[in-house]
Amino acid sequence: MSENKVANLAITVDDGLVEVPVKNKHGDQIGVFYFRPTDVGIIDRFNSMAADFDKIVEPVENININPDGTADEEDEATVSALKQAEERLYDAFNKLFDGNFAEAFFAKMHPFSPVGGKFYAENALEAVGAFLSAQFDAEIKKINARVTKYTHGYSSRTGKHKDGKK
Repeated sequence: MSENKVANLAITVDDGLVEVPVKNKHGDQIGVFYFRPTDVGIIDRFNSMAADFDKIVEPVENININPDGTADEEDEATVSALKQAEERLYDAFNKLFDGNFAEAFFAKMHPFSPVGGKFYAENALEAVGAFLSAQFDAEIKKINARVTKYTHGYSSRTGKHKDGKK
């Protein structure tokens, strides 16, 4: 009986994982995204992926892409290049966010669909970048408020409280 009790024990810790609905500009939900927006490592991974984005999509540079994400030409090399770039993109996004990015953002629209002169994937990356920035700003404000609460009244120069207390 004690073995069953031990087997059922678990440690639950808040790791910051959040569920974020993904909506289009009309407010329609197109997916659900789970990730840790305040993971400090995500900034480096995000910047690295943004810098490598052109390399990731390089196989499709010389392909005419239809609005549905398919290639204009149906030859084997073109289809293969498009599929390779798509897989590289999905892998990069999923690795970046350690989650279901490709499923959440690209289930209803192909990542290489043109939208506003860019690939849809670029729009998704920019939207997530803005979201991350807002999340970090909000968390920093909370941290600063907590630090101020504990350090209010202390002089950084003397290390003493304004009232003369240590």
